Amino acid sequence: MNTTATRLAALSEWIDKSQVGRDSEAITWGRLAKITEEAGEVIAAFIGATGQNPRKGVTHNTADVIEELLDVAITALGAVEHLTGNNGGSLWLLAAKISTVAKRAGLVP
Repeated sequence: MNTTATRLAALSEWIDKSQVGRDSEAITWGRLAKITEEAGEVIAAFIGATGQNPRKGVTHNTADVIEELLDVAITALGAVEHLTGNNGGSLWLLAAKISTVAKRAGLVP
């Protein structure tokens, strides 16, 4: 397992350990809901980067939007780790999914 996969699994396990005593389904709901919360932060950053709120003006930039998108990715991959027992396989699963989608799009023979 590579260092990134190990760190991602460790982060997910750390989050899971902080939830001791909670119902397992509630923990999973929390992990999945967090993805949506992070996605909302992407939209807030994009609104700020494009100045769509005239009261606030431009408050963010493209780098902020990218950071928020990466938070979404980490949170989603962490949820995959949670669902698969924090075994460090989420990046492999992501690579397999990318391959499947690329094939479906006709980009890979």
